[in-house]
Amino acid sequence: MKDILLITPPFTQLNTPYPATAYIKGFLNTKDITAFQMDLGIEVILELFSKHGLTAIFSTQNKQPKTDNIQRIFTLQNEYIKTIDAVIAFLQGKNPSLARQICSGNFLPEASRFDLFNEDPDALGYAFGSMGMQDKAKHLATLYLEDISDFIVACVDANFGFSRYAERLGRSANSFDDLYAELQNKPTYIDTITLNILKHRVEEVQPKLVLFSVPFPGNLYSAFRCAQFIKANYSDIKIAMGGGFPNTELRDLKDKRVFEFFDFITLDDGELPVELLYNFVISSGVEKEFKRTFLLENNKVVYKNNTLKKDYKQSEVGTPNYSDLQLDNYILVIEIANPMHSLWSDGRWNKLTMAHGCYWGKCTFCDISLDYIKLYEPVAAKLLVDRMEELIAQTGETGFHFVDEAAPPALMREVALEILRRDLVVSWWTNIRFEKSFTADLCVVLKASGCIAVSGGLEVASDRLLELIKKGVTVEQVAQVTRNFTESGIMVHAYLMYGYPTQTIQETIDSLEMVRQLFELGVLQSGFWHQFAMTAHSPVGLDPDAFGVIPQQNEVTFANNDIVFKDKTGINHDKFSFGLKKSLFNYMHGICFDYDLQDWFDFKVPKTKIAAKYISNCLEKEQDFSLKSNAKVVWLGTSPIIKTFTKSKKGNSWEMVQMIFHDKIHSFEITLDKEKGEWFYAILDKIDVKNIANLTLGQLKKEFEENFEDFELFWHSKPLQIIRNNGLITL
Repeated sequence: MKDILLITPPFTQLNTPYPATAYIKGFLNTKDITAFQMDLGIEVILELFSKHGLTAIFSTQNKQPKTDNIQRIFTLQNEYIKTIDAVIAFLQGKNPSLARQICSGNFLPEASRFDLFNEDPDALGYAFGSMGMQDKAKHLATLYLEDISDFIVACVDANFGFSRYAERLGRSANSFDDLYAELQNKPTYIDTITLNILKHRVEEVQPKLVLFSVPFPGNLYSAFRCAQFIKANYSDIKIAMGGGFPNTELRDLKDKRVFEFFDFITLDDGELPVELLYNFVISSGVEKEFKRTFLLENNKVVYKNNTLKKDYKQSEVGTPNYSDLQLDNYILVIEIANPMHSLWSDGRWNKLTMAHGCYWGKCTFCDISLDYIKLYEPVAAKLLVDRMEELIAQTGETGFHFVDEAAPPALMREVALEILRRDLVVSWWTNIRFEKSFTADLCVVLKASGCIAVSGGLEVASDRLLELIKKGVTVEQVAQVTRNFTESGIMVHAYLMYGYPTQTIQETIDSLEMVRQLFELGVLQSGFWHQFAMTAHSPVGLDPDAFGVIPQQNEVTFANNDIVFKDKTGINHDKFSFGLKKSLFNYMHGICFDYDLQDWFDFKVPKTKIAAKYISNCLEKEQDFSLKSNAKVVWLGTSPIIKTFTKSKKGNSWEMVQMIFHDKIHSFEITLDKEKGEWFYAILDKIDVKNIANLTLGQLKKEFEENFEDFELFWHSKPLQIIRNNGLITL
């Protein structure tokens, strides 16, 4: 028996739990409130995609196959049923030797998802030539699962999707009518599986309060269906909804029918609202303090925010807790041969946040008016790394995804240094802004600490539009920063945007040319084009006239986020989607850079106005070599082997020091005169990364000039240049 049951309804990710319930459970632990959490989505998937699950699907289908492809899958049902358990075990990391069997061919039944590779056998080679057999097998196994998914959609449940369910009912649903009507229908086949699992869990846990975390539109229908089931069968249990969907979409909620399913809907940070709901439930409704909570009162929807208590600081919310979740049963898939997308879908990542909100908070397409963006609060680096160590002990996983809107560079630096000081072996990645503060030296430290990838918004690769977006970066700056990350060995993914208000066709083509050059020069490894979407809480949505768009206004009684609009330019940006995405797919695989941009489109486009070597020229600009006295000086390497020898020239002789360094890959050496060599050897210990009191460059200069002359000449000398290229860095 637990006080609270936390549920993520179907469906989100296959490879790792969505972190919201783990965050809330970690907080509840600090309050001694007992809770059980479940990812209902992965449990339903594992029930569906099993030997007995597929047997039931093929035998209980409610529609006859209508296409040759679906008929093929139906005919091969025994092959699917025979192989499914082995494939799922492989994707769970429990049967790695199956990779050779999958890659050798004639093991997995193949339907239309395999068509590309059957038509072009070399496609698999260039897609996975650098990714290895395990990744190739994961991709083939993913195609196999998607074939089965196609059958489920065609013959069992048209609403099914691996990372969403009945998404159309939640997306831009200004009215509750369609969703409410759907909920009056008989539960679907997948609903039945979902509700059976839910029934078992509710009776096992016996909660007083059930909390549904609904991050996306594709979770909404199942959340309502599950709440409906609990209301009908366990009327004494109170039910609440929180998470990303209500936070962004339900801020203007008016339809009282919603409260036939839920007792409460909370907005924004969930810790204090949940604590107050729990107090309300266990005190039989005597305590009536609420934080950002919708409820039904006197048959009317009311919004209560009547507590004087303030939200908890990030230092007070505890470490996310992943207990109860079936961590070993998640499925590691590779949907497309995109290195960053493989991070999102392949690998089990502990989720943490470096800072609440966004330190920039100006981008005009972003929901900067909402608290989850607007209220910026970083977490101390030592506390973050403490939480990382707690999660490693708890989950056994050393991979971390920091789910920030944009991780602050200064905090990333301190986290990296703290990881290095503790000798932690971790892998981590996060989202960033392409700030000029990401110097080559900072990128080296991030890489040394285990940073494997970053993703950031290049958006529209046009300086005019970047200024209109208030991105705070230029294309030149992005090129230089992506070069710094790439040269340090950190993969870079760029979010790309088209169709921004006032964007011209010329700017779309010029933006594509910028992207082509970035990939050709190797400073970008991954990217994805998104079409601009106007949201109600962004500067564009709040003041559409200022951005030249005409919104389609609907009465809002339920959800309100994505707004349909017309761009006053009259340009149909939809038509660019296929060409932009096809070109990017090829660029990511290192091919077709010599194609004319016109070749990607089946309609006439203008010639690019971007110079052929624009990005190359950006990268060749001289870097700033001025000394910044407050920069930390850090040594990442090992202690050198010291050898003293005498050097003679024209009858004069003097003692020299040879320092031999060994790093993980190679060895190098420098030679200094004896006095400077001995001084520098002593300094290396003071500036070692494990020494908390790292010297600043100004302090180093002062100490040097107490013994010698002209620090600048020493700092820019050839021996120091060698060591600065091999682990001596300034931050």
